[in-house]
Amino acid sequence: MSTNYLEQYDAAPEADKFRLVRRWLDTEPLPFFKELREKRPILVTPACTLVTRFDDVREVLQLYKIFTVKPYVPKMDNYLMAHDDDALHTREKTLMQFMLNRDDLPKVRSMVADIAGSILNNANGKIEIVNSFCRMVPATLVQQYFGLTGAKREDLIEWSYWNQYDTFHNHPFDLLPPELSKQIIDRHNETSKKLGDYITMLIAKRFLAVKAEKLTFSTIIRLRDDIVTRMLRTGFAKESDFDIKRLGVNAGGLLIGAIETTAQAVAQILQYLFQHPQWLSAATTAAQKTDNTEFDGIVWEALRFVPISSYLFRLTASDYTIAKGTDYATTVNAGTYVLPVTQSAMFDERAFESPDEFIPQRNWYHYFHFGFGNHECLGRYVGMVMIPEMVRQVLLKKGIEAQGAIDYKSGPFPEAYQLSWVTQ
Repeated sequence: MSTNYLEQYDAAPEADKFRLVRRWLDTEPLPFFKELREKRPILVTPACTLVTRFDDVREVLQLYKIFTVKPYVPKMDNYLMAHDDDALHTREKTLMQFMLNRDDLPKVRSMVADIAGSILNNANGKIEIVNSFCRMVPATLVQQYFGLTGAKREDLIEWSYWNQYDTFHNHPFDLLPPELSKQIIDRHNETSKKLGDYITMLIAKRFLAVKAEKLTFSTIIRLRDDIVTRMLRTGFAKESDFDIKRLGVNAGGLLIGAIETTAQAVAQILQYLFQHPQWLSAATTAAQKTDNTEFDGIVWEALRFVPISSYLFRLTASDYTIAKGTDYATTVNAGTYVLPVTQSAMFDERAFESPDEFIPQRNWYHYFHFGFGNHECLGRYVGMVMIPEMVRQVLLKKGIEAQGAIDYKSGPFPEAYQLSWVTQ
């Protein structure tokens, strides 16, 4: 790995500076972030400004009207997460959190265990885990719990994939070749059209089914409980501004946020554990226990080392000085991309004792696994049971081991990862 990152950065021609930063972000994040926290906690580059200390990252993520999610707007079709602290965001996030009742979580974890266990039991001791499991389990949960039925799981996976790719990995600071950037946008537009047509059909059919259910006053055609059905069973006053179109947009949002992020987290956690025998052994032992607390703590600590992204991104709406009162206070101008480097914040000794050590059961509230603030993941509580349970089901297999490393195929997501285990 490189050393003296800032010396190299300062010596580089202006046109090369951010390419160096991008390379270090992708290949050497932890030592790079450590040097930034110590020597230049806020790094101003030609493409964006990196913020690396815990308190400053939280500051940026709490100032919703200054550090905005405007980059989401052309990619999210008026979904609530593309709104910054306004009436629509507050209203729809609150309504959806109500629908995603936290009392469901034991049931959701049990559903995940059943889905994951079935896939693994049918694999006969060998599986390409990314496509056959990491993506397939959440896609199945999207059908069974969220209620997005009537579409192939492979289609649900594809729709989530291209939306995630374009929304979170296709920006100026990603430095993608123009032809690849356009291809991603085209695929996103194509799959969004298919998703929109599907949601329209789904809502129309389910609306009629819910109406028939109410008219019959009978259990004969009682619909299975799921989130889409809950929304359609619930009467929203006109003044709530949550009509059937907004209901459909939010139903689609459940899909988009559930599959690819979960798949990446699970694959990377598994690889981290396979690469660290001490923690693989501890996790395998903890997986056998009825109480999941110890096991889940190992999972979340592993994800600190291998998060699905090392940063979030915002666009500055007005001039602002970050870290006022410090010797590194930095003014960022309106129109600047700011990257709150959440992985760096999770290694800041100001918030994490012995941050370079693997210590399960850390303070959950200091993790950034599901974001922070107004744009914290809507489905985080579902993710908090789905991700560790998927990992647990894999580690319950006798003699489980990896056959090589994750293949990313030059993209941002895991695409293939071979595992095997003993079947007798």
